[in-house]
Formats: sequence, structure tokens, C-alpha cells
Amino acid sequence: MLRFLTAGESHGQGLTTIIEGMPAGLKLDADYIAHHLWRRQQGFGRGGRMKIESDRAEILSGVRFGKTLGSPIALVIRNKDWVNWQERMSVEPIESPSPPVEVPRPGHADLAGMMKYDFRDLRNILERASARETAARVAVGAVARRLLEEFGMRVCGYVTQIGPAKADLPEGSSFEDLTAAAEASPVRCPDEEAAQKMIEVITEAKRAGDTVGGVFEVAVTGVPVGLGSHVHWDRRLDGRLAQAVMSIQAVKGVDIGLGFETATRLGSAVHDEIALEPGKGYLRYTNHAGGLEGGISNGEPVVVRAMIKPISTLMKPLRSVNIRTKETSPAHAERSDVCVVPPAVVVGEAMAAIVLAEAFLVKFGGDSVSELRRNFDAYQEHVRSYA
Repeated sequence: MLRFLTAGESHGQGLTTIIEGMPAGLKLDADYIAHHLWRRQQGFGRGGRMKIESDRAEILSGVRFGKTLGSPIALVIRNKDWVNWQERMSVEPIESPSPPVEVPRPGHADLAGMMKYDFRDLRNILERASARETAARVAVGAVARRLLEEFGMRVCGYVTQIGPAKADLPEGSSFEDLTAAAEASPVRCPDEEAAQKMIEVITEAKRAGDTVGGVFEVAVTGVPVGLGSHVHWDRRLDGRLAQAVMSIQAVKGVDIGLGFETATRLGSAVHDEIALEPGKGYLRYTNHAGGLEGGISNGEPVVVRAMIKPISTLMKPLRSVNIRTKETSPAHAERSDVCVVPPAVVVGEAMAAIVLAEAFLVKFGGDSVSELRRNFDAYQEHVRSYA
């Protein structure tokens, strides 16, 4: 089983993660991970924090001479901003701690977290609830992505909507082409005309001291038939993907394939008709199911879509209540983004990669990449026999 834990606060010394279950013999280097961390920091609408940090994960264990050892992989991402927060985020007791944060933000974990963990300083909640934690997830996702790439899978992602501005994606475009176009866009959108409208929406939100959300899509191509299972609720791959993507900060909705659109159509316009092509095997004429049927991958690209709410830190704060004085007060505000949809794509890619890598290891289990390869190749031969 592939599993990981992250630790660290937004303005603490750094973020750490330990990944367990990655097989031995996988090529991996820090530059590869750093590239995806860099991608997470890009995007029009980002705040001042991204001008400070230049994220890079140090590999502390589990890799030797550029290949994984099969032992736990430990990564650390140092926070450069820690130098400005050493007293406010001190691990040791200090004589004169900084004033507590006492006004929760609507839409944030501040208030519920304070009551759950019995705090009177909201910083104890907001530091860990912050989306800064996703840098560690992207590092883990990069490792998972490397495993998927080894077996011909490609993780793609792009923005389809920011506020009211929606992309019009050319019919028949490959996910790889859409992603390539998105990577050249400041809002990670493959539709240039829509991208310009998105920039205008973000600019107007910033001018108003507000924030704006949107929608992104992640697709993974080359996924083999048979990942996941129909036999138990927690082994269904669509459920695991939805939970993983839904866990990303500010995500408030997830769908797969046509998703909510299926509710407006008849079954004949939803279900993907099946064909048999000599030499290739079974395939679908369409991919409305998003590559998943009955909780199992069906060989088509896996497509997941997520809706990101406007983030909760506003420069023109909403009304709240001071938890000490009990008086109405503007919500707490500190340096933040206006729109996080473009970087959220990279986090969504990471979470999808992690879930699919785990499902892949469950299906083809092996302690080394070479053993995985033998198991995978034998299974592919078995699948071809059905044709």
C-alpha cells in the first residue's frame, strides 16, 4: 500500500512528508519534484507569498544514486519566510508572544477549529489549515507521477472556468495538447480568448478587495483496465479519487466524466457504447463515464473535475465576531491570493496521481519496479486475450 503523511505549518520552519510503499528501482531526482513545485507557484492571481518562496524538496531518505530503495522516502520543503516568523511561530515558550488572532474568517476553518481544539488564538488553526500544506502534497504527487509515467500513464490538467469566464475547448483535442496549451497560459487555460476574460475577472476581484473561484479538470491517460474494484465501497476508484480531490483546500465540488451533466440527459446520451477493434481490444466510442465504470478503470482516460470556491481571506473583509470581546468586527486578513484555481490544477494532478499510483500498486503489487513490470506485462497479455 502507498501511503503518506505531511507535517508543517504555513509560516513554520517548513513542510515535511514521508512516503511509504514506493517500490525500489524507480528513477527519481530532486529536480523533477522541484519542477512540479514550481508549477504550483505559478498563475495569475497569486499573492505576495509566492514572491518569497522558491519551493524545492530535499530528499532526506529512500533514494540512492537517483533510484528509490523501497524504504520510506522523506522529503522536506523549507519555508524561506520562516526568518520573519521565528518568534510568532516559536516551538519553544517565549516571554512575550505575539498578539493572538481573535477574529475568524467566514468560510475558513478558523472558528470551528478553535472550538474543536480548545484554542483562543486562531493562528493555531489557520497555520495548518492553510493551503500552504499542498506544497507537500505536490511533492508526494510528483513521486507518484514518476511511477505512473514509468508505465505509460500521463497526468494532464487545465482550468476550464474562473468566475463567469468559461473555456470553449476544441472538440477532439487530446488531453496532452490541452495541457501543453494550458502550461503557456498565465491562468493555465488552453483557450486563449477565455484566458484573457479570466484575467479580467481576477483583476476586477482584486480591485474590489475580493476573491474568485472556478473549475479545473484533471485527466490521466494510459490508465489500464482493472484498477479499483466494485466489491466494497472503499475500494471503488471513483470514490477514492473524489475524496482525494475533495480534500484539497477550497474544493467544494467534484465530478467525474460528464458528472452533474448526466442528470440532464437520457441514458442513451450518457452511457458509452462499446466496440471491439481487432488488435486493440475493447474500447468506448465516447468517454462520458470519465474512464470509470462500477468503481473500476475501463481503459479510457480517467477524467476528474473540481470546483474551487473563492478563498476566504478577503482584503475587504466580511463581518465576523471577535472571540474575546464578542463584538462584531471585520474578519482577520493577512497576505493572500485573489484566485487559486491555476495552482490548484497542480494540486489536483498530484492527488489524482497519488490515488492512481496506489491503485496500480494494489493491482500489480511488487517490491521493485522490475517486479511490477513483469506483473503488469503479464496482465496486459491476459487482457488482450479477451479480444
